[in-house]
Amino acid sequence: MTTETTNRMDLTFRKLKEEGRTALIPFLTVGDPDLETTLAIIAELEAAGADILELGVPYSDPLADGPVIQRASSRALRGNIHLRTCMETALKARQAGSQLPFILFTYYNPVMQMGLDNFFSLLDAHEISGLIIPDLPVEESEDLRERSRTAGVNLIPLVAPTSSERIARIVSGASGFVYCVSSLGVTGERSSFHTGVDEFIASVRQATDLPVAVGFGISTGEQVARFARICDGVVVGSAIVRKVEDVIPLLDNPATRSEGLLQIREFVAQLKP
Repeated sequence: MTTETTNRMDLTFRKLKEEGRTALIPFLTVGDPDLETTLAIIAELEAAGADILELGVPYSDPLADGPVIQRASSRALRGNIHLRTCMETALKARQAGSQLPFILFTYYNPVMQMGLDNFFSLLDAHEISGLIIPDLPVEESEDLRERSRTAGVNLIPLVAPTSSERIARIVSGASGFVYCVSSLGVTGERSSFHTGVDEFIASVRQATDLPVAVGFGISTGEQVARFARICDGVVVGSAIVRKVEDVIPLLDNPATRSEGLLQIREFVAQLKP
């Protein structure tokens, strides 16, 4: 992996810290509603002020995902989108001029099916900066953590409010940043968060020198601003995926496609902390 790709995420967080800003990290399901539109949406997210981008690999049994992202995965899977397709989309976005660090959000089964040697070779070739695998517990991740370190890929762990005594172990092998889950359960928009979430985030901060981001359920500019005061990054997923879903009729019509893309950009821009 090139030095530029390896350091892209670290440089982003360093620059934001110097400027006193918090990273906005959107999540996007690749291939929803199709690959060409995904590339156009990536450009809109960057124009709206996104700092880092999670590229969700559609999966038939997404245990950590709520109904909005499940529906997006179903739409993408109908287009035969798979793990390698998502990597290729990241590279196409880079070739089109995107400067965003890309994080691949995937479950472990597609990685195993691809084979770890092939998987990490393709991460390098397609300029992926980070990796999130929500169904891989830290107790079973040693091989992947070692391979990630060797490949220069940031392996980003999820830490939940129930992790408590496991926090130190979970973050010990992390790189890039630590992803704090704001609420229990699957992803989805929420009006309130886990009781004690601020204390939970503070305990994670005490356990690591890495940037700390928070996600799961964050859907409004007010919620982003609330967490931006105590975190280095805020992830918004279901709300953006729902916005894409809402404007699919516009995106599917050449006469209204630009209006649909503009609505996505404006929605993400108002989330910017």
